[in-house]
Amino acid sequence: MTAGKSPPEYYVMIRDLPAAERPRERLRNYGPSYLSNAELLAIILRTGTSSESVLSLSARLLSQFGGLAGLAKASYDELQRIHGFGEAKTSQLKAAFELGRRLLSLQENERVTIHSPQDVANLLQGEMAFLDQEHLRVVLLNTRNQVLAIPEVYRGNVNSAVVRAGEVFRDAVRSNAPAVIVVHNHPSGDPTPSEEDVRVTEQLVEAGRLLDIEVLDHLVVAQNGFISLKEKGPGFES
Repeated sequence: MTAGKSPPEYYVMIRDLPAAERPRERLRNYGPSYLSNAELLAIILRTGTSSESVLSLSARLLSQFGGLAGLAKASYDELQRIHGFGEAKTSQLKAAFELGRRLLSLQENERVTIHSPQDVANLLQGEMAFLDQEHLRVVLLNTRNQVLAIPEVYRGNVNSAVVRAGEVFRDAVRSNAPAVIVVHNHPSGDPTPSEEDVRVTEQLVEAGRLLDIEVLDHLVVAQNGFISLKEKGPGFES
């Protein structure tokens, strides 16, 4: 952690947060869909360690394993090797993922529906905000704005010289997805879009028109929040 900077919110102990901002209270007041992945994991794990809050532990897990999909694939032994994990936490996590898998096998048509940029942030900010380099992911949506998949396309610098429309839209074309939302992170902690972010957005919006795939938004997520370029305007004016 850089000297002189305040620790990110996830490092604050749950007991030190205002009651209304604690994960269990937020779930009770707003419903589970309002919570980030890190917050939902924190509720399952219940406690952190003497030096790390359960929110910090949850965010670290998501970052270390590359998101929920990677965490779900982690073996029992891999989870046991994580600092702060014992048999109880490992069993809780494996049981939660198994329940999720069983539910999906019974209700294959049940998918997360995106209504707003906040919904996308809830899905991805908790895990992407703490990555130490830029990642670009694409949320594939069906005609009802339900999430089909969230493939990762780039890891490293996300700029117009590197990003290729063919790679960004490859999975959307294969899945016959009519719309996508692009998401990338700023490791600096500041979600303010750069000029390069705007250029990438313009490039992808135009390519999407040619492919008949609508780019609904481009979100920049970071430790200090997220910004929707669609709401702000850059890259979507034309």
